[in-house]
Amino acid sequence: MSAPASPRRVLFASLIGTTIEFFDFYIYATAAVLVFPHLFFPSAEPAAATLQSLATFALAFFARPLGSALFGHYGDRIGRKATLVAALLTMGISTVLIGLLPTYAQIGVAAPALLALCRFGQGLGLGGEWGGAVLLATENAPPGKRAWYGMFPQLGAPLGFLCSTGMFLLLAAFLDEAQFMAWGWRIPFIASAALVLVGLWVRLRITETPAFQKTVDRDERERLPMATVLRRHSRMLLVGTLSLMATFVLFYLMTVFALSWGTSQLGYGRQEFLLLQMVGVLCFAATIPLSAMYADRSGRRRAMILATLGIIAFGLLFEPLFAAGHPVQVLLFLCLGLGLMGLTYGPCGTILAEMFPTPVRYTGASLAFNLAGILGASPAPYIATRLAGSHGIAAVGWYLSGMAALTLLALFWVPKEPLD
Repeated sequence: MSAPASPRRVLFASLIGTTIEFFDFYIYATAAVLVFPHLFFPSAEPAAATLQSLATFALAFFARPLGSALFGHYGDRIGRKATLVAALLTMGISTVLIGLLPTYAQIGVAAPALLALCRFGQGLGLGGEWGGAVLLATENAPPGKRAWYGMFPQLGAPLGFLCSTGMFLLLAAFLDEAQFMAWGWRIPFIASAALVLVGLWVRLRITETPAFQKTVDRDERERLPMATVLRRHSRMLLVGTLSLMATFVLFYLMTVFALSWGTSQLGYGRQEFLLLQMVGVLCFAATIPLSAMYADRSGRRRAMILATLGIIAFGLLFEPLFAAGHPVQVLLFLCLGLGLMGLTYGPCGTILAEMFPTPVRYTGASLAFNLAGILGASPAPYIATRLAGSHGIAAVGWYLSGMAALTLLALFWVPKEPLD
């Protein structure tokens, strides 16, 4: 029989799972810029190869809503615990397989096809992971601390990024370029298997959330949660999706696009830029709990609105700050952008969870989050690369500000009080 779900165990289970999932996700993002254009798309000229690699990166975001529907259905039908275990396994197996794939030189066009298939599996798993982790935390939260509990799975994003970037920096320190491109890049993908085993051990030791157990006891479960969300909660689904647009666009501009543009166009070395990003991600991690505390005290919606106003203003700073030959200036750029990311990311899980009733909460919150990923994150590195190439860095900032303005409008439609 499972041990009682102590607060410490619940929060650690929600944190460790998202940390592993985002670690897996980010090692792909880093490799999509540094490795895959050369090993999986070598027949294209360099710029085209990078765009093709970023297209496979975007593929996961189209798989994530499918993961939301699949895992959300079972999360709302059989429970949060079993579904979280299945999502973690899906993501973990897909990631390890990427580390074992043959390259284009070995099997030709089958290599990028298999890479795309594994990337799809990553997206499928993450589509089910995030919503379940947030609900595991928020549905166990005591009164007045729902945003604080809900920010623990959100911390998985910066922690996963720090782990993935740190591993690539270690590889760069101990391997030369030829060794890294030959086999070193595979190590993070294969090593993630050990992290997945730790996550499974933790999650198998937790119990079901009280909120879902009450739904079971009252026989309130929906036969088809997805149909119920689309039929009865379509307005909240749209509002929730648009409310996270700026969050996704900002993060993938500050990580994937910034790394690609900084190393290919601005002349920064790979190791130098990854170190700058790691400092910026520390600001991301620091502002998540700050925003959660503010959200519990002053309201989730208010916290998100203030953060979004900051993102709109930050978009105007792209051109003056993100420039060649000024690493301190670029560090400020990364710290500001990723710090704002923490302010908007901290309360966003809780705000989505509170927009849907318990019987369809896993499906509704996950679907809104991952639809925002399709609309916001998946095209962001590609659009930004094209804009920067044709109109300059300032255009990328305007793109961010425009997406943030759309988010701001949506936030005014978010209910001030939780649905239940």
